[in-house]
Formats: sequence, structure tokens, C-alpha cells
Amino acid sequence: MSNTIITIDGPVGSGKSTIGRLLAKRLGFVYLDTGAMYRVIALEARESGIDAADEAALAALCHEIKISFKQSEDQQLVFSSGRDVTGAIRTPEISMLASSISAVKSVRNALVALQREIGAHGGVVVDGRDAGTVIFPQARFKFYLDASVEIRAQRRYKEFIEKKINIDYNNLFLDIQKRDYDDSNRTIAPLKPAPGAVIIDTSSMTREDVLKAISLHIDLAKQPSLP
Repeated sequence: MSNTIITIDGPVGSGKSTIGRLLAKRLGFVYLDTGAMYRVIALEARESGIDAADEAALAALCHEIKISFKQSEDQQLVFSSGRDVTGAIRTPEISMLASSISAVKSVRNALVALQREIGAHGGVVVDGRDAGTVIFPQARFKFYLDASVEIRAQRRYKEFIEKKINIDYNNLFLDIQKRDYDDSNRTIAPLKPAPGAVIIDTSSMTREDVLKAISLHIDLAKQPSLP
């Protein structure tokens, strides 16, 4: 398993980031949150006054900053050129901006190259929206997590309230619907299950239920075939 790549794709609020982090910890793998990388670019672009449509400026930004991760006791910390931006990239505004910026070809090219470099030797769990379709189509294990819009909006709302971020539920629901549409209909790397991916509806499942389902699939695949 040391050279194995596991991808987990899915829409916002499907649980892929949490499951990806927990699965990586359980397996002793590196966890790569590709969505966080786009959020970092979105944050830096907003702070620098770069328009989401300015492809040249965004491309330059991607090469100027250094994105890195560090695992703490209970979460993965995200850094932009050494600055801890873990909390700053999780606001609703940055989420929507990241969705727009992720459709920019130069940004995707730069970050996909970095993501492939990080996971080149395997031993990695990668989550995102194109992890199994574009970044690592050769991954041994591919999963696609999904859930109803209502459930995903409730999960996000709860996360924001726990972080003491004030947000209107109805606006959040509409934002998620828009992100679903934008992510699924963009020309570059649209959100969709990868060929051969195991699709799991997490609507009525706990985190442990999802982890068990994924772990069972991996364990069964590792068993030798009967003659």
C-alpha cells in the first residue's frame, strides 16, 4: 500500500475533506486537500486585488506563493508562504471565489502539476473535485462521495456556527446549489465521478460509517483472487 494513491471526489459538503483526512491518518498516508490549494489562491488574489478573470496575474500568483500543509492533533493546517491561513480560507466568500478561480486554466495547470508532484510516489489520499478524473486517473482506489443538497447545506451551516461565523442558511443553500452547477458545468475538469469510482451517498451515514465502507472496499481489493 505504500505506493498507493486513493482519490476522494465529491461536491461541497459531501464529507470528502473530513473523510480524506481521517482515512489518511488511519493508513499513515499523506493527506492532500486540493480544494484548500484553490482557496489559498483565492484568498491571496482577493488580498492582492487580483480579478478572478485576470488569468495572467493569477498564473503569476500561483508561482509566487508556496502552499504547504502541516498536520496538527485534530486538523490539517494550511499555510501560504509560511502564513497560517487555515481559518481564513474557509469563509463563504473565499469558497465562492475559489470555485470561480478553479475554472481558470492557468491556475488549474499550475496546481495540478504541484498536486501530481506531491503524490508522485503514492502513499497519499487526495480529495477534491477532479482528483480521480484529472489529477490521478491511474489511482488504484477512487471514491465519489455525495449527499442531498439539503444535507450538505445543513452540514456547512453547522460548521460555520461552530466556528462562530454568522451566515444565513438560505443564502448558504443557494450558494451550494450555484457551486454544484458551476463545478459540474465548467469546461475544464468538471465535477463528476471518475470511471470505476465507488459512489457513496453519505446523506444518512456517520463519518465512521463512511470510513468503514471505504476501508472495507480497500481491504477486499487487497485480498488475493481465488484461482
